[in-house]
Amino acid sequence: MSFELIVDLAKVAFLIGAVLAVVPFLTLAERKGCAWLQDRMGPSRVGMLGIGKRFGLGQPLADGIKLIFKEDTVPAGADVFLFTLAPILVLLPALATLIVVPLGCDIDLLGHRVQLQGADLNIGILWFLALGAFSVYGLALGGWASNNKFSLMGGIRSTAQLISYEIALGLGIVGVALTTGSLSPREIVAAQGGSLFGVPGLHWNLFTQPVGFLVFLVACFAENNRLPFDLPEAEPELVGGYHTEYSGMRFGLFMMAENAEMILLSALIVTLYLGGWMIPGVDPASLGTGWLAGLMTAGCFATKVAALLAFFILVRWSLPRFRYDHLMTLGWKGLIPLGLVNCLLAAVVAVW
Repeated sequence: MSFELIVDLAKVAFLIGAVLAVVPFLTLAERKGCAWLQDRMGPSRVGMLGIGKRFGLGQPLADGIKLIFKEDTVPAGADVFLFTLAPILVLLPALATLIVVPLGCDIDLLGHRVQLQGADLNIGILWFLALGAFSVYGLALGGWASNNKFSLMGGIRSTAQLISYEIALGLGIVGVALTTGSLSPREIVAAQGGSLFGVPGLHWNLFTQPVGFLVFLVACFAENNRLPFDLPEAEPELVGGYHTEYSGMRFGLFMMAENAEMILLSALIVTLYLGGWMIPGVDPASLGTGWLAGLMTAGCFATKVAALLAFFILVRWSLPRFRYDHLMTLGWKGLIPLGLVNCLLAAVVAVW
């Protein structure tokens, strides 16, 4: 087995392990953030090894134990195979898509140049769009296989919503591709390393494509089924939507998939519009390929992702749910025409 293959497998394993480790604590951050916004304490009874009881640091472990030992029921008349497959189809694409996201600058490892990226695909953005479509199947199959009318309605809603906003999401990406001339996440990040306002590493697509950023950001909320776009779940109307009949670890997989996709979408927003691992004020050419440079750039990337995750949480607990017809109107009559105009302007500028 070659050195390169071993390194690639190690990077993929590390990425998946890191996301699965962060997801439970992201749930804790969401509950504490909700409590802070509502002037409550949130989880504050379970510590971890006697540490952090006040902050509920042991709550993710307690939740995991509860889901593992909770009775895993299957409704009468359900399609057992599809009922089991649905949450897997939602979780796996979110994990697999992360491999195309560059996390930091290249480093030297045992005389080899190693990229802080699972796989450097020159069509990495298309990889994201292709795998992202699989989550639609998971939600739709979960709703249909449950043999429950509320679940079926949630599955139908999710299909219409995700397909509609996938178009807006793609248009946000097309604007970036036209501006940078590439579909490779690595090259898109490299194109944002120039100077802006005299500050190196600040030539972000956020400033050159502000309309595309807005379209992409709103579409990300809809793709993740989060408030104010959680119509496929909509507890007051559909009980829980596509996952109404799920319990135990099958339900846990749906929750893990939602948080993993939130991490993925935040990482993509950072990559496409916020300069990726570029450190504002630092010339990328001066970083070199040492371990310190790798840690600094990966830390910068993680900080940007963490800020976006906090923004996702803030929006969820601040805005009310859209009405379904308003949701579709915003997508088809608002974001899609806006995205098309933005792509046209980006094409004109690129040709000019």
